[in-house]
Amino acid sequence: MRAFGKYPLWMSLLIVGLITFGCVQTKMAGSATVPGQSTALAGAPVEMVSRLGDAIEKARADQLDVLSPKQFERARDAYEDAKEALSTAGEISDIQAGVLESRDYLQKAEVIADTSRTHLADTLKAREAARDAGAVKLGKPYERVEKAFLDLTRAIEKGKLARAEEGSAEVTEQYRQVEILAIKEEVIGGVRRRMDEAKAAKAHKLAPQAYERAAQQLAATDAFISAHPHDREAMQTMAEKAMFETDRLMVLGALAGEVKEMRPEEIVTLMEERLHAIGTALDAEDLRDQAPQAQVNGLVAAVNDLKSDRHFLSESKNEIEATLEKERVDCQTRIDELNIELSMLAGKSREDQMARERMARERKAVEKRLAKEREFNQRYVKVRTFFEENEAEVYKQENQLVLRLKAMHFPVGQSALLPQSEDLLAKVRKAIGTFKDPRVIIEGHTDATGPVKANMLLSQKRAEAVRDYLIANQPMAPERISAVGYGSERPLASNATPAGRAINRRIDIRIIPQDNTL
Repeated sequence: MRAFGKYPLWMSLLIVGLITFGCVQTKMAGSATVPGQSTALAGAPVEMVSRLGDAIEKARADQLDVLSPKQFERARDAYEDAKEALSTAGEISDIQAGVLESRDYLQKAEVIADTSRTHLADTLKAREAARDAGAVKLGKPYERVEKAFLDLTRAIEKGKLARAEEGSAEVTEQYRQVEILAIKEEVIGGVRRRMDEAKAAKAHKLAPQAYERAAQQLAATDAFISAHPHDREAMQTMAEKAMFETDRLMVLGALAGEVKEMRPEEIVTLMEERLHAIGTALDAEDLRDQAPQAQVNGLVAAVNDLKSDRHFLSESKNEIEATLEKERVDCQTRIDELNIELSMLAGKSREDQMARERMARERKAVEKRLAKEREFNQRYVKVRTFFEENEAEVYKQENQLVLRLKAMHFPVGQSALLPQSEDLLAKVRKAIGTFKDPRVIIEGHTDATGPVKANMLLSQKRAEAVRDYLIANQPMAPERISAVGYGSERPLASNATPAGRAINRRIDIRIIPQDNTL
């Protein structure tokens, strides 16, 4: 039975009594709170509506808008009515009525929400997992499941618990499916788009075997994610393999397209030229007058020589470190000698005092230099442990630490950071964090392919992209991080070969400690 606005008879009588009582009290004592008045109606109208607004937001944070959607909607509408009455200077009775009505619906929503949490526990867990995986970004697939979930909570509101429980298993499974879809988009979405690029470039026709390898790796990764959606490390490894095969497909497709219209002699000559270019870069003997396998064997021998040189340099480095350690010991010995001399000079003349002070300064300078060198070397050794050999080279250059990021890659001709670079950049952040407020220079380098100005601009943009990422994720002042692009001005290898160009396309990070602290 309805008697007053939206309220039953008993609530209408209560409201009339409160209004009448409130008017009498207002005449007697201004705006003082009526004794016995509910907390919801205590205080001025503005305060009542403000408290109700806080309650609405708390209810939304507690998910009452989805666990009891109809009651929450009614509570929100009544709240809006109270706000409207307040903003238009309406009767206080209308404001009080809206507040009471809204809180009544909120109480009902809380009771129904508890019921929903009990009977839809598994579904709520699946929903939370899907949202954590980023399923909301999927758009319509997620919206369809969310609509089905709201149908369950509305059924609970109507008292149809059996219907809600009957449909909960299906909705739970639907949430799990969109969770897997979201994970797949995050892990292999880029691989799929790269495969689409390969198809658009006709790579699947030009290099069908490479296409089959890439497709199989992508399918295997997709199936693995479906079966093990929470094994992040394994799925990421498989996704990287899939991306490798897809990038390889693009390269082989482009090469196949290049030789498609060539005559046999042109093809073998092209192969010979590339082998010769590698040999030239390695200072190897010209073997073009021999069979292809002999040429390859010669290149392998040259590479092995380089490996031997690298081993020799490593041993030399160890010898240098041993020499430095000996110098450190010698310096420490000198410090000890100075300490003995200082003790012997105690109590002597002013001239002796000046000599003692001079030796004290000398000792302090030596100790400071040793401490700085020791701390820098400790941090250098520590930073080296952060990176795998295929990720980055870490070396010292005077008082600077240089990180040469081998595994830092960008899309061809672009400066956008790829998702797979985030782990590497996280290690860079960690390396920077080992020093106290250092200055950091990000250097961008390209190969010699393309115009010089374009390469210079691209290298600058790539360096700035890394700088922007570090500023956004590293707690240090932006003015202490700078970015500079060198284009193709500073190659490390010959630009005549793909391998050399790959080496030249790089990002170097220079970490420069402050003069007075590490």
